[in-house]
Order: sequence, then C-alpha cells, then structure tokens
Amino acid sequence: MTHIRITEVGPRDGLQNEKAVVPAAAKTAFVNALAAAGCTEIEVTSFVPPKWVPQLADGAEVLRSIRRVPGVTYSALVPNERGLEGALACGVDAVAVFAAASEGFSRRNTNGSIDEVFTRLAPVIRAAKAAGVRVRGYLSCVIACPFDGAIAPAAVAGCSARLLELGIDELDLGDTIGAGTPNTIEAMYAAVSAVVEPSDTILHLHDTRGAALSCVERALAIGVRAFDSSATGLGGCPYAPGAPGNLATESLVRALHASGWETGIDADAVARAGAQVRATFDSGGGAG
Repeated sequence: MTHIRITEVGPRDGLQNEKAVVPAAAKTAFVNALAAAGCTEIEVTSFVPPKWVPQLADGAEVLRSIRRVPGVTYSALVPNERGLEGALACGVDAVAVFAAASEGFSRRNTNGSIDEVFTRLAPVIRAAKAAGVRVRGYLSCVIACPFDGAIAPAAVAGCSARLLELGIDELDLGDTIGAGTPNTIEAMYAAVSAVVEPSDTILHLHDTRGAALSCVERALAIGVRAFDSSATGLGGCPYAPGAPGNLATESLVRALHASGWETGIDADAVARAGAQVRATFDSGGGAG
C-alpha cells in the first residue's frame, strides 16, 4: 500500500485562531484552491458557537459558497446537536466531534469533564449516523496537555475505546501542543493498538518543536496511513497555549513523495493556496 491519506484542516483548524477576520470570500477561495491542488478531504469550518470561535462564524456561508468537486469530502466540526443540524443543513459530507484524553484540557476546552463530554457526544453521533454522514472522532492531547502535563498512553487507549463504542467511523489522535517525539508516538500507539489498528487511525500533529516529520516517519513504520495537516502550517488550538502551528501540508507531501509514498496532492499548489489566504490577514486585509 503506497497511498497516504491526508485531510487538509487549514480552513478550520488553520484559521480558527487568527485574530483578524478572514473574509468568507477568501475562505471560499482557499477551499476551492485546496481542492484544485488535489486535496480530497477538506475540513472546511466548524459550527461551534461564534462567541467561542468568532473566526468561523461564517461557516454556513462558506459551505454554501464553495465549488463542490466530485470525489472531494467537505467536512465540518460540530460540538453538539445544534451544530450538527447547522452542518447538515449546509450539505456536509462528514462531521467531526471532539473529546480529550486530558481532564484539564476537557474542562477548559469544552466546559465539561471527560465523562460529561462523552455523554454529550452520544446523541450527536447517533444523529449524524442516522443522517448518513461519516463521523470522525477527534481525541486531543494524546501525548501531553498544556494543563495536566504528560498523558498516560493507557488513558489515550481508554478514551479511544469509548469514542469507538459511541459509533464513530474513524479515530483521529491529536498531539495538540506538538509535544510528541517518535518514541512517545510509538508508546501511545502501543497502547491504542489494543483497541484499534494503527492503520485505522488518523494522526494529527503540530510542529511546535520541529519534530512532526520525524513523528510521521515513526508512525508510518507503525502502520499509520492517514494524517491531518494544514497548508503552510496555519493554525493551532485557541485553548492550547504553545501550539502555534499544524504540520504544513506541503512539507508533509514533499517528505512522503521523497520516501516513495503517493498522496495525489500538488505540494506547490497547496503552498500557494496557503500563502494567498495568509495574505488576507498578514496584510491586515481581513479587517471587517
């Protein structure tokens, strides 16, 4: 198997923490450019209440404005049933829900304990499945938490099992603050593999310490075949101090291609798409 699956999260995870407001038209153009670059899975936006993530308050407008390309999956993050309803009304192909392996992060990011979050997610996942859309389950802080420190691999495995029991279609393991090293990634997967094969997971890396590509290399050796990344390294979690950027899609694609893997993505085109949307806020053009 030589194909590596990449989900482009720049339009959602990449832009959610920007201080300047990126116009909906610029976001729409970004998504369209990513699809043209060969990205077949794009996380477009979220339906989190605007007071928490104001940058993505125009998610419905963007989803209705993008040019849908056959074969491309357009998804959105949803926190609850109301968010799911909004996403479904815009014709999303898939949704993502989110939990954390850290109690401290869960309380600060979702205003609820780990147990409370799983209770909240159950009806959301059931409703999404009933509507016929795929459900991704994000699990944050699988290596370390900005509030609780190092996270035990057993805790990650336990939370992974709970998400899978709720009926998610795929598990996305997030190194939310970029604390991972090849060894800690391997230790985490050694525990998680008791509940799900590494090849059936997605790995979401941040490049905070410049170790993301070495973590990708180790993950590939373990059997992981799917990754999240963001054009030009845009983004970071607004509730995770010290998480300034995701793994850059173009860097990931170039490294994979150099090692003989195939992605179907044009790295240069992705870099241009990222630079174009960056220009809207680096220059102050996103105001208003």
